[in-house]
Amino acid sequence: MSLSQEPAFSYLKNNFVVGYKDITGLPYAGVSGVHMPTGNAVNTTNGAGPHNLQTFVLAPDGTVMTCLPGYWNSQDLVCELQLGQDLYKVWSDRYMSRQEKDVRFRAMQQQHLRSHSPQMIRRSKMQGFDQKYEAKNRLQTSDCILDSRLASVVLQKGAKPPVGAFKTTDQIMHDRMMARPFVPYDQFDIVAYTDYGRPFYNKNEDQRTASGEVNKELAKAQPLMGNVNEMPGAAKRARRQQRRQMAGGRMMNRAGSYMARRGIQTFVRAMR
Repeated sequence: MSLSQEPAFSYLKNNFVVGYKDITGLPYAGVSGVHMPTGNAVNTTNGAGPHNLQTFVLAPDGTVMTCLPGYWNSQDLVCELQLGQDLYKVWSDRYMSRQEKDVRFRAMQQQHLRSHSPQMIRRSKMQGFDQKYEAKNRLQTSDCILDSRLASVVLQKGAKPPVGAFKTTDQIMHDRMMARPFVPYDQFDIVAYTDYGRPFYNKNEDQRTASGEVNKELAKAQPLMGNVNEMPGAAKRARRQQRRQMAGGRMMNRAGSYMARRGIQTFVRAMR
């Protein structure tokens, strides 16, 4: 959705040659519901769905200036595209040594991260299910986690992570790019670079009503796309999640007396 919105649409049109690559079936590809080009579009948080979408900024020789994993807000996308252009000026400077360019690359990544606005940082909060995935599967090894003790809180039912438990996705991106200064695209380790959070990500864009609510019956029957054959576990987990969501809706309809006795807040904790 952000690519067709201003200011990203005009900025891409006026400053870049835009292309795309179908990553279906590649080792780093994720799994999502089928989403048609003419279907609905929705907003989400920066960095959401890193396995399903990556936006590269390349020099004419194919060298990677930067890479944005997942979805990015239109305004924030332009901010990162500008960084890519500034990095290209360094890369194309004939008077700098390669070592000098690499040092400058890392410094610019750090400086750019520090310049991010509070609004952009809020838009870059990692999705809750991705936080749980990292805490459950690599609590002591994930570079997305700032404090493993604080991050482990998300494994408790209904609990939210304390401040300082996880990196934001903009920090994850710039930290990982700092380790990859001016890498040729065909040598860029996309598998490792995009590896955070659940491999399954789906916003059910084409299964929403006019009011924006997900039609659960349509969502349940939605076909999956992406690296489904290589990640059957992800597809099965997605189907289980959909069934739990459907069952949860039915339970909500029968829960009036329970809420009256215990209160809405207690009921919501129980449902989680």
